[in-house]
Amino acid sequence: MLSEALNLLTGALWGWHVLGLILLAGCGFSLSSGFYQIRRAGDWLKAAVGGTSAHRAPCAMAGGKDDATRMQAISTALAGSIGTGNIVGVAAAITTGGPGAIFWMWASALLGMMTIYAENYLSARFRQGPGKKPPGPLAYIERAGSLGGTLAWVYALGCCLSSLGMGGMAQTNALCSACKDLGLPPLFTAFGAGALVFFVAKGGLRRAARLAEKLVPGMTALFFAASLGVLWVFRENLPGAVASIFQGAFSLKAGAGGAAGMLIAMKTGVSRGVFTNEAGLGSSAFAYQDLRGHSPEELGRMGIFQVFADTILMCTVTGLCILCSQPPRLEGAALTFYAYRSALGDAGGWAVSLCTGLFALATVIAWSCYGREGLYYLVKGPGRKLYPLAAGMAAFAGCLLPLEAVFQLGDAFNGLMALPNLIALLYFAREVKHSEDFPCGKWPSMGK
Repeated sequence: MLSEALNLLTGALWGWHVLGLILLAGCGFSLSSGFYQIRRAGDWLKAAVGGTSAHRAPCAMAGGKDDATRMQAISTALAGSIGTGNIVGVAAAITTGGPGAIFWMWASALLGMMTIYAENYLSARFRQGPGKKPPGPLAYIERAGSLGGTLAWVYALGCCLSSLGMGGMAQTNALCSACKDLGLPPLFTAFGAGALVFFVAKGGLRRAARLAEKLVPGMTALFFAASLGVLWVFRENLPGAVASIFQGAFSLKAGAGGAAGMLIAMKTGVSRGVFTNEAGLGSSAFAYQDLRGHSPEELGRMGIFQVFADTILMCTVTGLCILCSQPPRLEGAALTFYAYRSALGDAGGWAVSLCTGLFALATVIAWSCYGREGLYYLVKGPGRKLYPLAAGMAAFAGCLLPLEAVFQLGDAFNGLMALPNLIALLYFAREVKHSEDFPCGKWPSMGK
């Protein structure tokens, strides 16, 4: 009975209709910008890795000593999106949709680049000016017409619940499994994760940003070092692995069965792509809210880089490692562990376990602060005292409880974020078209 209810709730809040809206938004922003993410790739690479744009907005805010740095903001955004989905989720996508699912992850990421651009851009635009503004995406959702207040309330509720479920319990469960492989007892991991999450949530986004700045570069370097080792060992299989991605994405050789297989690959790839890079959820805008001295356009470009690094780079590398290893009939996480162990021995298995744990830890650190902002928006003052305790308890429980229901609820909670955010993005689509990055004119007045 409970399972049926959860399936019904998840289908209503996180079904194909929501994924379709996310893709529609990404397609609309891509077309209206002339596919800026492809046409001006140098702009968003420059915004992420160094230098600022010559055509800065005249209203860009000056940085203060307590503001986040660009490295901290990007690291926090990547911490929130780079999770266990980049390792285990890619394996699950290949298990369900075959190699072609990787191609459709690319497609969803390409469109999602402009969705996140719009989220960061609008968040920065509406936070400017006098007076205290709501944080992150709530800044523009709250002003999306007569229903803006209701949409913002629903979004904040979904954000708070998602941070405790998929952003907390699910991630610490993966962290506990990884630590168990490394020889740490679950109860020890549970206490450590709960205490760390409490500490980070109590300090807010600035504390999370300082931790993410140290954690994300190191764990990313470890992941790529291990992955390049796998690809080097299986380098002779690399051309065939790349070819299988395209063949699986469009193959219709088996008639109706082949068409069904292509649709499964498409659905799996799109849903996994959206899940890992968070395009359409608006959550990454929280990570950039304390970054000053940059125009809304520059923050939008940093968001494009986030999706590129998360899905185009990291998920692709994981997928190629799995396909190059030519694994036997395995499912899910076992595929990833097989690929790294078969190439690098026990060291490869340890590297995967460590990366899985670090990725999960980074995600729960970022999302604990996103959820804190959501609860504070709902209940104001008491939220900052109540949330750290709730987040710490959820992290502790996630290490010890079975999480099948949590995953279903997590998808539903993501829907509570996606639907209000997408409505607001579509409401302000014309504002995004007038970004100085696009050849559509200058900014209109913000008189709504």
